Amino acid sequence: MKNKFILTGLLMQFALSWGPTALAESDAERFQAIYEKEWAFRLEEFPMLASWTGDDRYDGRLGRVRQADQARRHAFWTKIREELDTVSCERLSREDCIDYRVFRGQIDNFLAEYETRAYLVPFNSDWGFYMAWGRLPAETGFEDLDDYRAYLARLQELPAVMDEYIALMREGIEVGMTQPRVILDGRDRPIAAQIVDDYTESPFYQPFASLPESMAGGERAALLAAAAAAVDEGVIPAFRRLYEFFHEEYVPGARQTLGASELPNGERFYQAQVRQYATVDMTPREIHDIGLAEVARIRAEMDAVIAELDFEGDFATFLEFLRTDPQFYAQTPRELLATASYYAKKADGRLPSIIGHLPRQPYGVAPVPDELAPFYTAGRYVGAPLTSHRGGYYWVNTHDLPSRPLYAIPALTLHEAAPGHHTQGALAKEQGEKPPFRRFDYISAYGEGWALYAEKLGVEMDIYETPYDHFGRLTYDMWRACRLVIDTGALVEGPPIGTDTTGQSAEGPNCV
Repeated sequence: MKNKFILTGLLMQFALSWGPTALAESDAERFQAIYEKEWAFRLEEFPMLASWTGDDRYDGRLGRVRQADQARRHAFWTKIREELDTVSCERLSREDCIDYRVFRGQIDNFLAEYETRAYLVPFNSDWGFYMAWGRLPAETGFEDLDDYRAYLARLQELPAVMDEYIALMREGIEVGMTQPRVILDGRDRPIAAQIVDDYTESPFYQPFASLPESMAGGERAALLAAAAAAVDEGVIPAFRRLYEFFHEEYVPGARQTLGASELPNGERFYQAQVRQYATVDMTPREIHDIGLAEVARIRAEMDAVIAELDFEGDFATFLEFLRTDPQFYAQTPRELLATASYYAKKADGRLPSIIGHLPRQPYGVAPVPDELAPFYTAGRYVGAPLTSHRGGYYWVNTHDLPSRPLYAIPALTLHEAAPGHHTQGALAKEQGEKPPFRRFDYISAYGEGWALYAEKLGVEMDIYETPYDHFGRLTYDMWRACRLVIDTGALVEGPPIGTDTTGQSAEGPNCV
């Protein structure tokens, strides 16, 4: 009996000593199995994501978007969410717990997209599925014959997927899930750019026009014939259908309201967007008040720059001076690109003073493509897979030069290129020890937050050369702050915190 008690005591001591470790291993292994299963599902469901990560297994597909596909994905992610509930961060290591929280947030976002029917609006004010397709010819790496075959397969699938997107948007019109009418002018340009009378002039056909005989051998004639048919009989008519739908149904049927809160189940939709992009559970009221405080702070800094310049006139007069004086604007697209390139190289040379480990992947400077430029933002970073034989690109919008002030170029460059989006994104791809859902995800709160911080780092790096350059940085600061104020405005009731009864902030002017 005594030996039995001794044995029981030893077993209890063993359980107390080793039990938590065993549990931690069990939860860690379970979590890894969950995210590996989901990541495999994600790549198969979204083949263009797979290609972007450097995984070529699905290079011949675009991915389907029918209602049945949306429902199937939602059912899968619902099951994943249930499985995640069996894992506890308390039984994971600190790093695994961070991974868990990031991954859980992604799954919640996927579920919310379906539940709020956000998938019925597959494009926004500056990007969308048809614009991503338009980049396929330029961003597909054609290194061997298999790359051409896979690209051709995507072209052959495109018409069917186009019709699926049209069906989704048509349903969106019926239930009131559309983009606001006011943003739609010009959004048809990327569609029209793909509609040509001669298929050989289509950007989608161009890769085949330069298909080397040495690579294709006896298959060249057959591939060219299949490509001609795919583009002439499939791709171009598909874009023509989209163009007609856009003008005949979508624009006339688009909602006249502006805010997301006006969508069906709008408050739920808006709160899901806050969670996705800000990663916090703050209310629109709280975000609104942060924006008002930031507007006041930035305005004070702007006033200090104007005082430093000894400018004679009020704030409005100074803005008019900046908007109209020729010294602040490039005369040619090349001059604007040259200015951006100058600041990019200046920043590159000073990166080692603030960052200890720099990415291997380089980047270039290029204009925003013509079909996008008229409605596109001032600049954008476009990354590239580490496996591709090209770097990332810092796009600069050279359309409408009088709207592209030179004094904003230093901040834009720091934000989009280095140490902003390029540096952060290229380094993330190199983190091979991290799970892929972290390496290849873009968390807006972090990515945009880092890029905004990069603009401020330019002060320490001595990038800004004139008070006007500093004012340009502050205009970008103000732009972001005003977004917080204006975007939340429709959902905010009552006067802001810290205001008098007129609605004027006690700390500074409102964003009007």
